[in-house]
Amino acid sequence: MTALQEKPKAVAPSGPPPRRRGKRATALAGTDKLVLALMLGIPTVVHLLFVWIPTLGSVALSFSRWNGIGGFEDIEWIGVGNYVEIFTEYPRFWPAVQHNLIWLLFLLIVPTSAGLLLAVLLDRELKFSRVYQSALYMPMVLSLALVGFIWQLIYTPDGGLLNSVLGLSDNPVDWIGDSDINLYAVLVAAAWRHTGYIMLLYLAGLKSVDPALKEAASLDGASASQTFFRVTFPVMKPVNIVVLVVTVIEALRAFDIVYVINKGRNGLELLSVLVTDNIIGEASRIGRGSAVAVVLLTISLGFIITYLYQVFSKENRT
Repeated sequence: MTALQEKPKAVAPSGPPPRRRGKRATALAGTDKLVLALMLGIPTVVHLLFVWIPTLGSVALSFSRWNGIGGFEDIEWIGVGNYVEIFTEYPRFWPAVQHNLIWLLFLLIVPTSAGLLLAVLLDRELKFSRVYQSALYMPMVLSLALVGFIWQLIYTPDGGLLNSVLGLSDNPVDWIGDSDINLYAVLVAAAWRHTGYIMLLYLAGLKSVDPALKEAASLDGASASQTFFRVTFPVMKPVNIVVLVVTVIEALRAFDIVYVINKGRNGLELLSVLVTDNIIGEASRIGRGSAVAVVLLTISLGFIITYLYQVFSKENRT
């Protein structure tokens, strides 16, 4: 008995043959390449022309003596002479540094604390919270120059709003002309504008906190204040770094408001004002102004590099 068993024939699949998985390079058309080149090239050229080339030019000119008249062949290279001069002989430099430090400390304490407090209150979903957010953020859309004009009307000795409200019309206080108080008067105006921005940053940070953390702290018996300072606030470390960097930059770049009020003189000297006063004018000293600008740039880069390091190191850990 030899029974032959036929092997079953393989049935071909009815559908289309499976596609091979793999990377396939897509060639860009000529128009796409042109558009891509323009989209990348134009911003790069603008950035180089208006940011990096002037920055590098300022660094180079800080080692020179030049009044801006004539060509580059009239530039006299003096090494670190300008830096020695501004640190030892320039009488307006150290008062400007002191005012910038006061500006920084004030913005770190007053608007930051007020912005955090307002953010915590608005995070509780109060009635008309959207209206409050818009009203508190509204000063931020105004330029510092316009803020200076507005607060000049408030601080005007004769007929000003502040003296009228305080009942000092008969014996008015010169809030802007008195060098003992004008810096703090201007800081109040700057804080009025800066608070809304800090509030918005902290409000975004509070919205991103995991509610499970708050619930866990509440179940452990933590009070509302303990939950905030021991759980919520430490979680918002990235927001705190952003607030610190933004506040430092805001304090260092302050220029418009003091220049509008009294051209940055009589107690309102700032490093940014010294840069302008040395570069612009008949007796311009571009080398000394550039040296002050480099000092300002160095201080700013210290905080910016710290912020970028925190951001990129966090990305690498994740």
